This record gives sequence, C-alpha cells and structure tokens, in this order.
Amino acid sequence: MARAPSRTSRSRPARSPWRRRLGLALKTLLALAVLAVGALVVAVYIARAQLPSFESLKSSPNGQMVRVHAADGSVLVSLGPSYGQWLSYDRIPEVMRDATIAVEDRRFRSHLGVDPIGIVRSVGVRYERGHWVQGGSTITQQLARNVFLNNQKKFGRKFREAILALALERKFSKDQILELYLNKVYYGGGAYGIDAASRKFFGHGASQLSLTEAAVIAGLVKAPSNYSPTADAEAAVGRAGVVIQQMVRNGFITPSQAAAADPNDVRLAPAPRQNSVRYFTDWALPQLELLIDETEKPLEVWTTLDPAMQRAADEAVRANAPAGTQGALVALDRDGSVRAMVGGTDYVTSNYNRATKAQRQPGSAFKLFVYLSALEAGRTPEDREVDEPVTIDGWSPRNDSRRFSGEVTLRTAFAFSLNTIAAKLGYAVGFQTVADMARRFGITTAVNTHPSMVLGTSEVRVIDMTRAFASVGNKGVAVTPFGITRVTAEGEEIYRHEVDRSHVLVAPNVAAGMIDLLQTTVNTGTGRAAQIGRPVAGKTGTTTSSKDGWFLGFSSGLTTGVWMGRDDAKPVGGLHGGTAPARAFAQFMRQAVASRPIEQFDTQVTLPEAQLEPDAESYYGAPDNSSFVGDDGFAIDPGAAAEPQAPVFGPERPVVQAVPRARDDDAGQEDGADPRDAPPQAPAQRLDQDWLDRVTGRPQRDQGRDQGRDRAAPRGQPPRAASGDPSGDRPYQ
Repeated sequence: MARAPSRTSRSRPARSPWRRRLGLALKTLLALAVLAVGALVVAVYIARAQLPSFESLKSSPNGQMVRVHAADGSVLVSLGPSYGQWLSYDRIPEVMRDATIAVEDRRFRSHLGVDPIGIVRSVGVRYERGHWVQGGSTITQQLARNVFLNNQKKFGRKFREAILALALERKFSKDQILELYLNKVYYGGGAYGIDAASRKFFGHGASQLSLTEAAVIAGLVKAPSNYSPTADAEAAVGRAGVVIQQMVRNGFITPSQAAAADPNDVRLAPAPRQNSVRYFTDWALPQLELLIDETEKPLEVWTTLDPAMQRAADEAVRANAPAGTQGALVALDRDGSVRAMVGGTDYVTSNYNRATKAQRQPGSAFKLFVYLSALEAGRTPEDREVDEPVTIDGWSPRNDSRRFSGEVTLRTAFAFSLNTIAAKLGYAVGFQTVADMARRFGITTAVNTHPSMVLGTSEVRVIDMTRAFASVGNKGVAVTPFGITRVTAEGEEIYRHEVDRSHVLVAPNVAAGMIDLLQTTVNTGTGRAAQIGRPVAGKTGTTTSSKDGWFLGFSSGLTTGVWMGRDDAKPVGGLHGGTAPARAFAQFMRQAVASRPIEQFDTQVTLPEAQLEPDAESYYGAPDNSSFVGDDGFAIDPGAAAEPQAPVFGPERPVVQAVPRARDDDAGQEDGADPRDAPPQAPAQRLDQDWLDRVTGRPQRDQGRDQGRDRAAPRGQPPRAASGDPSGDRPYQ
C-alpha cells in the first residue's frame, strides 16, 4: 500500500532555475565585493606604509631650480621650477585655503580621499556633453598625481591615484594634505606653490594675499597655461570671478564681501623683460652638466657677468649696428671671465647667439696670426718688406688702393693692412704655420691653408677671436673664456672655478711685438675710431663687399671683440671694421674701463714711417682685405673692391693734421689709368716719417738714417713677383 506524500513536501514549491542562478550570482558578487574591499584595504595600507613622511614630502621639490647671479650678486634670471617659501598651514591665509577648497574640492573636509559624488557628477556631465568637461579628482587625488604620478588620462593611472589618495588620507590629516597641496601644486610660469606664484604674479609673498589675489591663484590650477596672468591677464581675472562666486555659494564669504572684491582691481607684477642677458645665460648654463653632478637640489649659480658692462654692451651694439644688420660683442677680462656678451640686437626677436655660434670670415683681423707667426720666426716691427705686385700659387693679392708703397716696415704694413706684405709673410713662415698659430690661440673652427687664408677667408667665431686677442694682451699667456665662478646647492659650495695661468702660447717678446703693431693700428692706422683716451691696441677686419665688419682690441686688462653684419651674409653698404664696429667698441670700452686705472703697454707707441696706403675702411670706403685676384677658387670676390675716391674723414678722422692728397698725380684720372700719362702736376708730397714729424710738431729725424734705411734689403721674398720694380722714391707706382 503506497504511502501518501507528507504535508511538508506538498507545501514546498519547486525553485525555478533562473532564481537559483540569480542567487548564485549575488553570492558570487558579494564574495567578490568582499574580496575587492579586502584587496583595496590591503593595497591602501601597503601604499600607506610606503609613503614618505610629511617632512620628506615637504623637502622634495618636483624638479631642479637654477638661479643665476651676476658678478655683483644680483639675480640675472631664475630658470626651471620656482619654489617660494614653505608656508605651514597656520601661516597660509584663510582666504587662500577657502578659495582653493571652494573651486577645487568643496567636500574636501568630508570625503575619504575619493569623492563618489564628484565622480558621478563628472560622469553625468561627460554623458551630457559628449566629452570630459570636468574631472572628479579631489585635492588629495591631485596631490597624489602631482607628487607621485603624471598627468596621463588612463584608467590605470586613475586607479593608482585613488589608492594613493586613500593612503594619504589614512596617513596625514586634512590640514597636512592641504598644506602639502598649496605648497607644491603648479600654478604656471614655472611657479610651484602659492608663495612662488604670489611673488611671480604680484611681487610679494603669499602671507600677504588679499581675497582677489587668492582667487586669481586658486583659479590657475585648472589650466595654468590658459589662466596665467602673464599669458592672459583677462582670462585670469575672469577665472578669479568664478572662484569668488564659488566661495559665496559654499559659504566661505558673504555676498557683500564678494561685491567688494573686484578682480579687475588686482595689480599684477610686470613680467621681467627678456634682454640680452639671456645670450650669456644660454651660453653658460649648459656647461653645468660638465661641471657638477647635482640634478635635484636647487642651484645657485654665480657668474662673471657685469650688469653695468652688459647694459653698455647692449647699448653700443644697438646704437652702432647699421639698419638691417645684427651685431655681436664679447668682453673678456684678463683672467678669461666673460664680463659682457651680446649675441644680437634683440633677444626677443632672435635668440640665436652670434657671439658664440655664428661662423663668419674675420677679414684682416686674421692677420693677427700671420704677424704672430712672423714675429715668432724672428721678424720685428722694424723689419722691412717691399710692397709690390706678387703672385703665390696663381693667387695675386693687391692692396685696396690698387697701388704699391715700395719698401715699408712691418709696423706700417700692419697699421695700414697692406695685403701684399701679409701674403709675403704667410708664404715665408708657411701657411700651415699660420693655421697652427690660429689654433694655438683658440680658433676652434676649420682653418684652410690656401694662400688667401692670410686675409681671413676661414670662418671663425667672435668669442674665439676675442680669446685670441685677449691672450696677446695677456703677454702671450692663454686666456680661456669662462662664465661660471662657483655653484652652491642648499648653501654648500659644490664647484669653484680655478683660473689656469700656466699655459704660455708665445714668448713675451713676441706678444710685446704684436702689441706694438696693434697699438699703431689704433693710433694712426685703420682703427682710429676705436680710440678712447687711454692706451688701446686692436685690429679691424672687413670682408668682401662689406659683408662682415670686425673690431677687436684691448685696454686696461679688458679685451672686446665686435662683429656686425647680416645673418644672410648679404653686403652692407658702408660697413667696415674701422667704422661701426670700431665705434661700438669705443662706446662700450669708455664705460667699461672708466673705473679702471689707466695701464700703459710695455711697448710705447711708434708711428709708422709714412701714411702710405691707408686701407679702404679708413679712407676709401672699401674692405681692407678683399682687393685681390686669383684663380685658386678660394679668393674673395675680387670685383667687390671699391673704386679709389678722394680722402674721406669724419668718423675716421686721423689723430694728426689733415692729410694732404696722397696721390696728386691721380687727380682727374679715370680709374685704372696710368698716372704717368696724366698732364704734369705739382710734385707729390712724400708721406714719410719726415712728413709725420712736421705735422705732429716733432723734431726732424736724422736724414742719414732714412738714407740708410732705403738701402736696407727686404727679407723673406715670395717665390715669384709680378713685373715691376717699385722704388722707395715712388711709393705709389
């Protein structure tokens, strides 16, 4: 007999499969949630254990600041991230704290580091707009990102940010987190922290911030580059108005306080002007990588730049550079310290440093190395050479006047930049010897050894040429330019420059002979515009068609090199080394050495024997080294030489009385005509030492000495002279 089913089993309905699955899913999700929460708690506490201490976070900047000082201690420029004074929580103005919380995280005091409400709001706005408009990051999350992470918008980074934010909230108090945030967040313009931002934008520390100023700074965090007062003052003021409205909405200030705070009344500190000092700092600071190993601590870099000299250099270049040209100037002290550096007429429009990077032909300024080589080989300024037609390896240099002076001293040849004599000397000592001399004195660019190299066809840099002249002025001891004297990190000196005075380039008597020649150039030759009322030694240089003009010289222990020309190397009408560059040199040097004692050179000034062939840049308006012809392919354009004209004075006025016409037999002639075919004229005055003695009022010299001098045999003849037999009695044949 079958047993009837029990009552209990009849009352329990069978469970449907979907309900069983749902229950299993809920249990699984609950288990996963528990595991996730557990993992999150573990991750947060692991992160908390690995977080630095509060004091460590206070002392770790987000980058390296470099502050550059001039020789007098004044700050030239601050580069890299800028950190102001660290302000503890109780020293941070309340309006600054309130403004930041109101605009960045109004539930800062209540959430646990991550704000779920803010995240939901951000997602909702994203859904409505179709793109991310606002983030849901809290102040704590922003601090975690700024200190430990980066700004990549990826889920993995956001997850790590949330973990770190929760860990920060577990380890530090709300006040500590806000203190860290306000002292470390980036506000634009290289300023990190409210104190740096306040000093940059308002010119005072953050402890003095007003309501409107605090609103401006608080509004920068969202987009520092867009709202920075230095980039867009109007946008910064508009954003400050939004911050003030948020402060009213969140109860931090009253409507009346907001009405009294007008962001339009805020006074912004003027941004520092990017002037020519940056040419110097751009050159000097990259050298830090070779001098020190410190890459984290803030650096104080002490340099050689003299602010007064720098201003004078900037003014001299701007005042004298012809319209449409650029200029460069380097001033070196006797120990190699760079006292002034100008790399162009305006750093804002062109930060290309022509003083250290541009390579240009130096023209006759390169003759420094030719004559140094000759003096080292045993020649003296009193030695004599014949200025005559000459051809060397198919190259035939000629003087700018297209005349030849006959027998002259090396002093005269250098003072008036006679090209034929330079060619003879270069051949006599060897062109490779001249190139080696240039490299010995610091020329770092390639130097060719073609015959025309004696006239400056190899390209050089202004700083290298200035260094070479400084070494001559230093009696033959090498001068190495430097711009950094010492570096400190947190008060500890980590580098100090030591000057090396042991490297002798040439014997003292060779340097003295060269100074003798350089003095004569300034006193009676092509460099007269460089006179400053105290002993000066220097040399001019001009290249083809006046594309480059140079003057380099020294006085009272300071050496200055000046270059002018166009960046595209096009000709510049009227530009010669003895004009604008020499005038810029004089204008700068008068101020630069005004407070220095007058120093006499070891060699006294000796006038050349005659005003024979003043080159184009002093009288005739043409380059001093370009009038030559040749077929070697390396000569400067021979067609660029200017035609002889009547003597021109003015800015090139000689120190002696007005010079009578040097070639009366040329009067009325067409260019190139033989003066011997002209009608009889009055006898030409011979411009020899007797003439100089007469016009300067000096006692007449012994005639017998001049006669003996005329019979002296020239030294160092080139291999082949062109036809013609110039005579000392006919200096202008």
